[in-house]
Amino acid sequence: MTENSPAEQQDEATHQAPSTVNRRHVIAAGGAVAAAAGLGLAATASATPETSAAAAVARPTRPTRSASASATATATATASSGVCSLTAEVTEGPYALEGALIRTDITESKSGVPVKYTFTVVDEDSSCAPLEGALVEIWHADTLGEYSGFVGGNGHSETDDGTFLRGGQITDSNGQVSITSIWPGHYVSRAVHVHMRVHTDVTLTDNSYTGGSIIHTGQLFFDSTINTKVQALSPYSSNTTKETALADDTVYDDGGASSGLLTLTALGSSVSSGYAATLTVGVSTS
Repeated sequence: MTENSPAEQQDEATHQAPSTVNRRHVIAAGGAVAAAAGLGLAATASATPETSAAAAVARPTRPTRSASASATATATATASSGVCSLTAEVTEGPYALEGALIRTDITESKSGVPVKYTFTVVDEDSSCAPLEGALVEIWHADTLGEYSGFVGGNGHSETDDGTFLRGGQITDSNGQVSITSIWPGHYVSRAVHVHMRVHTDVTLTDNSYTGGSIIHTGQLFFDSTINTKVQALSPYSSNTTKETALADDTVYDDGGASSGLLTLTALGSSVSSGYAATLTVGVSTS
């Protein structure tokens, strides 16, 4: 394999940095919520063998309930318990861009295994109540490990519009957002992951936002067993760069981001049918 250029090596080193961000602390719902999530997860796993069974902070999507109802139940349990577990923020990496598009589907023309994300944001400073009106923004690599706005960083040549697989939504009264995308591809030095930022006090424009404050910078991760199956499918299999295992990812473990492990529920009988991915994220608005 061709050796990376000095510029690429620098990008990898920056993106790999395990040091925490001191801007804010982030919290992930714990205590009673973790127990409630475990009960729901066990029920889901019995119906869906490929459901991820390990998630420190998670809200399961149950087959007999809508995503909205599940999110509301989790947020209510969190608020009533008032228990939040502190965890460190992590680096946003070298591939962040400002001015995310406000939209429910960030896929654009990118093919891949579908992922339907549902996030519930709760506020530690309000007894873990759902946080309404916050912007939840995510971005990640495509199946070849390339980021929009930075195409070529993983050695592939493709059209770059600077917006594919980037975007966000405003949380509703239940602190919930839903975003549709695809399962990310991999690139050298990092396990498969998704970046997340939570903003407050933004001003919405026609299709984006201005202003506001970032109160959470984090990363999301995927069950390693399911990821192996996904990466073996086309077009992921066209990416021949070396993949880093989740257990070897410094941001996930050493960087303290293991609470970003998503709860996954299969959307169909095959891996290619995709997954629902859920997570409850706590933030400190003060």
